[in-house]
Amino acid sequence: MEYEKMLERLYLSLPKEALMKERFELLEPEVLQQGNKTIVKNFAAVLKQVRREQVHLLKFLTKEFATPANTEEGRLLINTRLSKVQITNAFQSYLKQYVLCSVCGKPDTHFEDRQGIKVLKCEACGAHSAIKKL
Repeated sequence: MEYEKMLERLYLSLPKEALMKERFELLEPEVLQQGNKTIVKNFAAVLKQVRREQVHLLKFLTKEFATPANTEEGRLLINTRLSKVQITNAFQSYLKQYVLCSVCGKPDTHFEDRQGIKVLKCEACGAHSAIKKL
């Protein structure tokens, strides 16, 4: 009986985000090709949604596609011709590695530096998980 009361008290103290069961949906990238360049028109909106620094996502995409990329007026310019599927898959890969919590799957995370190791800290469940260095 005492255990059930303690469990209920713990359950009530959890943040509301930890109790929600909705699935996170990444914005669909608006991709167009111009010559041998690929442009993601809504790159700024994607960055805002995942709450990450432009430099970090840009570095990830540059490594992922092995080609230079830069931003201009909220758009992403990649110096090669890529399909919308390739761009979407790269964003999903970034999301899985650097945004979503590995324990609860929520996007409410941020980076922390723990004794020289980058860690993904979840604001919803409090979990910590090491992330690969770019």
